[in-house]
Amino acid sequence: MASEIAEKVLAGEPRSVARAITLIENGGDGAAALMKHIYPHTGRAMVIGITGSPGAGKSSLVDKLAEFYKNAGERVGIVCIDPSSPFSGGAILGDRIRMSTLGLDKNIFIRSMATRGNLGGLSRATVDAVSILDAAGFDKVIVETVGVGQDEVEIVKTADVSVVVLVPGMGDDIQAIKAGIMEIGDVFVINKADREGVMRTQKELEALLNLAHRPDMWNPPIVPTIATENKGIDELAAAIEKYVGFSSRAFSEGISNRKESIARWRLLELLRERLLSDLLRSDGIEAKLDKLAAASARKEIDPYSAVDELIK
Repeated sequence: MASEIAEKVLAGEPRSVARAITLIENGGDGAAALMKHIYPHTGRAMVIGITGSPGAGKSSLVDKLAEFYKNAGERVGIVCIDPSSPFSGGAILGDRIRMSTLGLDKNIFIRSMATRGNLGGLSRATVDAVSILDAAGFDKVIVETVGVGQDEVEIVKTADVSVVVLVPGMGDDIQAIKAGIMEIGDVFVINKADREGVMRTQKELEALLNLAHRPDMWNPPIVPTIATENKGIDELAAAIEKYVGFSSRAFSEGISNRKESIARWRLLELLRERLLSDLLRSDGIEAKLDKLAAASARKEIDPYSAVDELIK
């Protein structure tokens, strides 16, 4: 079954692409087999990570950027990550509503995914979803994160270029330092540039970028945009191309080290997931887990002792 779906994915069949992403999201038995078929055919798409604080207009920016690439005759895959409720496990997955016109185009594939409790703004399955879209022949794959601020550095683990979206007058400069965004941003966007305070935000950002040291010596550009009016999108696309060209030319020690550390992180993620699922599949472990959770809630046992019990 996995090889069958993989063949249809490689042929670029949209329904099979959707089925493949569902399979890896659910983590079924065929997920690993599917990815083994898919992996050798990846590495051709340009992966663009869009990150930033909530309300910065990331979805509007993604919408217009995807439209720009579509008009240039390219196929675009979009992965939107939405936060899940820690109680119901559900997510709104509202980006489809905002991008309804794009979703009807045959050269654009939009997939909303829930974080499913995963920190870092990226779903556990995002990396695999990006690989599937890459193998399916999409020229550009855009990943839009939750935008929670603190863990946005995760996006760098899947993207060839990371775009950080800020807006004037929201105190984003302080937030950016806290989140370590200064280190991961390859291109900075000041969206809603028709608002007051855009020059101040740009000057603060320039000052902060002068303090941040990048091993590859890239100087991240700052692009003002008004996504709702389609302004600055050409400049943003040009800045993205410029960085991707720079990073492929300067395949320096810093960049290859980064790729190795990303690969190491990915192996650790898969290992962690495999060990946990193996543990949870053990006989009687689910009942024991429920019993210990109830005891922990009643303060009869501390969580650390409960974990020791489960591992024993």
